[in-house]
Amino acid sequence: MQATILHAAKQISRAEAILIGAGAGMGVDSGLPDFRGDEGFWRAYPPLKRLGLSFANMANPVWLETDPALAWGFYGHRLHLYRDTVPHEGFEILKRWIAGAGQGFVFTSNVDGQFQKAGYAEDDIVECHGSLHHLQCAKGCRQAIWPATETDVSVDPNTFQATDPLPTCSHCEALARPNVLMFNDGDWQPERTIAQEARFRRWLSQIKGSRLVIIECGAGRAIPTVRGTCEAIARNTGARLVRINPRDPEGPSGTISIPWGALEALMAIDAAI
Repeated sequence: MQATILHAAKQISRAEAILIGAGAGMGVDSGLPDFRGDEGFWRAYPPLKRLGLSFANMANPVWLETDPALAWGFYGHRLHLYRDTVPHEGFEILKRWIAGAGQGFVFTSNVDGQFQKAGYAEDDIVECHGSLHHLQCAKGCRQAIWPATETDVSVDPNTFQATDPLPTCSHCEALARPNVLMFNDGDWQPERTIAQEARFRRWLSQIKGSRLVIIECGAGRAIPTVRGTCEAIARNTGARLVRINPRDPEGPSGTISIPWGALEALMAIDAAI
């Protein structure tokens, strides 16, 4: 493994552009819960275990209609958790590597806003599943997305129900919802993410011909958006892919696979650099 770490360090030190791919595993070292499997989810949310509700059950827009207090109990708790969480040192390490390369971008499936909180430029991030720090109208009264900066949700820790008043749309006063892509979600407004993806495509065009290294952290197979994107870009550009994942580090031929958690791997590579 030490040889693998040294190989990754050499590739990163020679990079002229860096793409960071990040899944849920990126936030675990900051203390964010690991939702892998029902037991991991239930350890974080015991009241939902009593109700027999999994992450896939809860991350569904149907609750906004059938039990909005429970829906906002789930998302309100996460919103405040993400606000209170301090990004781990690995975010700073990656930011330093980008500065050394001269160009960088982030592609993440996380809705926690941790890259922005760690000081990454808003215009250099794609949040492919949206952001819990932004809201939209649950009724879709207009194509508007607004920051959740002023949103404060009180949650009963025993029932996991949010207490009134629940967040509302400033235009029609109907219930508001997070601007995140849920399961079986036909009402998510993707305009903010579409604009991010357009900037990402322009960046990829601008760095064409540069020595690109892709560093993927904590992106699993269950929801493979980040893995698939990183692999496709590596295949199309000839970039070297460094995949950091304690459970699923394997990748296409040429992948530098590191079966560790994000922070441990990033610190080891940084020490080698």
